[in-house]
Amino acid sequence: MTQASPVPTPSPRTAMILAAGLGTRMRPLTAETAKPLLPLRGRTLLNNALDRLAETGVERVVVNAHWQVEKLAAHLAERQGGPEIVIRREVSLLDTGGGVAAALAEGLLGDQPFYVVNGDAYWLDGPIPTLARLAGAEAAEEADAVLLLQRVTQVNGEAGAGDFALDPLGVPRRPEEHEQVPYLFAGVQILSPSLFTDVPDGAFSMNRLWDAALAAGRLRAIVHDGLWFHLSTPADLARAEIELRERFAGEKR
Repeated sequence: MTQASPVPTPSPRTAMILAAGLGTRMRPLTAETAKPLLPLRGRTLLNNALDRLAETGVERVVVNAHWQVEKLAAHLAERQGGPEIVIRREVSLLDTGGGVAAALAEGLLGDQPFYVVNGDAYWLDGPIPTLARLAGAEAAEEADAVLLLQRVTQVNGEAGAGDFALDPLGVPRRPEEHEQVPYLFAGVQILSPSLFTDVPDGAFSMNRLWDAALAAGRLRAIVHDGLWFHLSTPADLARAEIELRERFAGEKR
């Protein structure tokens, strides 16, 4: 008897890219441009994120903007092909949680789970596309949030004490006092609109929502199984450029 093929996990059709930050640690490179517009391997960080979202079937991406918003808008206007891009201008910075909450309140992200990608996130997939892995984990766990984590030992740059520990079932926890934990948040996640019930107005951090999901037992995480770059300073960006050049030496583009 022929075994039926597994049904693919539906991926979110909406996403948000967080691109409103000032990028102060990346100066002087960001003195006159937004951090997501910095190039890596000949393509901006923002376009790399949009490419990945398009590949997984995302149809609409909300991009919040504040610093150098006109340059960011002009860059996006030149992009060819999908997905649909909606620029949400922040007159004052709303932080990570507040920015997403405002887009949700305006109906820009729909009523189903959606991707959120940091504007400086840059990753290469492992055997299964990273965004598909997140979608599969969200569907299986029915969690309010699923985070992509990166092993601290694989970070080329300053990783600090880490962000999370992780149990074998994919349930994260925060570090105890003075504890070093093995994983960093990698800047990519799936969130459910239900996570934003009763959130405050104005600026607040996504950490507030993660902690609420942790307390409710509805936060999950997966560990990245491909290449990932920590891009905080000009030195980080330079190291990533060299590593990618060496990795893809001889490849036709």
